[in-house]
This record gives sequence, structure tokens and C-alpha cells, in this order.
Amino acid sequence: MARDPARTRWLIISLTRLVTAMAAVLGVILLAEGPDTGSKILGGAIVLAALWAMAVVPRALARQWRSPSE
Repeated sequence: MARDPARTRWLIISLTRLVTAMAAVLGVILLAEGPDTGSKILGGAIVLAALWAMAVVPRALARQWRSPSE
């Protein structure tokens, strides 16, 4: 049975959302529990980067893989 490319693309977009959400959670944990200021700054940077990636990357992938207009 051949793999459906749409299903594969959906899975990649879903995994991207999941990984970026997990990165945001990691950043929040570092931000809250970091032992020093450097760790807290790193946690904040991870949160911001993960939120940006969560907003931009899935949309860019969907736009790249969009069916041609008729």
C-alpha cells in the first residue's frame, strides 16, 4: 500500500507543533526553576523562540505544500 503524501505532511506539521510546545514547556521550567540569572534568561529565550516557531513553521510548511490553485 502506497503512503499518502498528505498524511505524511499532516504528521510532520503535527509533530512540529508538538515539539515546539514541548520546547516552550522546557523554557517555562527553566524560567521558573533556574538556579541563576543566566538559566532564567536562557529559559525566556527558549520560550520566545518556541512560540515564534509554533506560529511560523507550521504555516510555512502548509503554504509550501499547498495544492496548486485551479
